[in-house]
Amino acid sequence: MAKSFEVGADSRKDQGKGASRRLRHAGKVPAVLYGGKGEPQNVTLDQRQLLTLIDNEKFYSIITLKLDGKPQAAIVRDVQMHPAKNQVLHLDLQRVLDDEPIRLYVPFHFINAATAPGVKLQGGNVSHLMSDLEISCLPKDFPEAIEVDMGQMKLNETLFLRDLKLPPGITVPSLAHGRNPPVVSIHAPRAEEPEAAAAVEAAPAAADAKKDAAKKDAGKK
Repeated sequence: MAKSFEVGADSRKDQGKGASRRLRHAGKVPAVLYGGKGEPQNVTLDQRQLLTLIDNEKFYSIITLKLDGKPQAAIVRDVQMHPAKNQVLHLDLQRVLDDEPIRLYVPFHFINAATAPGVKLQGGNVSHLMSDLEISCLPKDFPEAIEVDMGQMKLNETLFLRDLKLPPGITVPSLAHGRNPPVVSIHAPRAEEPEAAAAVEAAPAAADAKKDAAKKDAGKK
């Protein structure tokens, strides 16, 4: 499992909208921790720390909560942001247990695109058709990302989900249901639209015609 973020958290007993408003005014974020073998638990996190983490894709994998000083692996299931301010309003967190598989989306990292024959030698363009993938695995097998090696791709080739080499211990629920979506392709640059090309070619001729007409008018005067 990739190294996780460590996020400080404190348990809380107060509930309700009024209590949540007081926490936010104090620079705290109310959250709920649920799942695993425990009861749902109300906790608080630090607003400033969260704002430094929420834009990092690693924050949405497995994190380590230091809850009242004790480590608890968890997954961020939902983040509620203020509609007008850069402020986290609430988090939903799910406990992670070592012996229970988890289902979570992980990002694709596309590598060797610039050196792929279809790009470097044939001048093709890359189209990313998927950006992440839902996987199922034990926490110890959870990857930080899934690499998609494009180093051998030629022009007009497509890599499908079944073509990828996945890390050990990982299953893909969508493949179990018979799906095999395209992940990335290399295609030829799109030809210029005929109408646009004709307009570009006609523009100099039209400009020359205007100049000739202007010269004729000047001669008449």
